[in-house]
Amino acid sequence: MDREECVRFATKYTEDLLSFFGLNVAVDSTVDGEVIKLMIPSTSANALLIGKDAKNLKALQHIVNMALAAKGGELNWVNIDIAEYRQKHNEIIEKKAEGWIRNVRKSGKTMEIADLNPEERRTIHKLAEEFSGVKTYSKGDRSNRILCIEATNDDPEAEEL
Repeated sequence: MDREECVRFATKYTEDLLSFFGLNVAVDSTVDGEVIKLMIPSTSANALLIGKDAKNLKALQHIVNMALAAKGGELNWVNIDIAEYRQKHNEIIEKKAEGWIRNVRKSGKTMEIADLNPEERRTIHKLAEEFSGVKTYSKGDRSNRILCIEATNDDPEAEEL
């Protein structure tokens, strides 16, 4: 499957899954690099679809990812958002990360943050690229991954912060 077919498949598959549970909604789709982004609009079932700690959302995303992978298409990763839940959550993570980055730049001390999921770590890695004077990396295995924010010596403004 080419890129367009992958997007059409993932979108239709998600709509069909939701329809099975009685939710007839149109799913919007975009592509960001190698990731298909599916946006499910707000419905009366938001709480159920998202679930506690977004576990139902993650499960839905996993199902769609596995179905797409089985098709062997050019794109093989789907990121699902329901009623902009993930977008809002990422904005909160970015605000926290900006504070962490400023603290590391000011203190020069490495900060380690545990209990982040892979998407949260990616968000912070991407955000840190916009700042001079810091670098980020992850260490550890699977559920024990820790994100590290480390000061570098290439920030002329670090002492002014």
